[in-house]
Amino acid sequence: MLRQSDLMLISQLRRNARQTLTEISKKTKIPISTLFDKLKIHEENIIMKHTTIIDFSKLGLNCRANVLLKTSREERDRLISYMKACPAINNLYKINNGFDILGEFVFHNVKDLEEFFEELESKFKIEDKKTYYIIDELRREEFDISKPIKLIAES
Repeated sequence: MLRQSDLMLISQLRRNARQTLTEISKKTKIPISTLFDKLKIHEENIIMKHTTIIDFSKLGLNCRANVLLKTSREERDRLISYMKACPAINNLYKINNGFDILGEFVFHNVKDLEEFFEELESKFKIEDKKTYYIIDELRREEFDISKPIKLIAES
């Protein structure tokens, strides 16, 4: 079980991982030396990766889609290996409830995405596919670990 001070540190890092320990210390009232020690422990156990969230459209990558794929058991591992190596996939998940894989794809345009899937379907037997184009990002990486989870009551 994490202490509240651990949760506050993780929360601050999720808001802005580039802030200094001095800035985090001022906001959380936790001594810098304690933050340093906690950070070392959490980097080994909880923090999986430090990364940058990009606005893909500003790089000319205007087509983003979440795609659900279903394939046979025999094809599944080979398909997953292929997709793990694909540079157009931002996120890849193994899922359940009728589908095997969920991938977030990033392309310059819809035509590029469709061509990718034509090639994919020529290499693998895809039993079912559902594509959901991302129109607008409403919220991303905003979960605040330091606050209790509770439902918002409708008024």
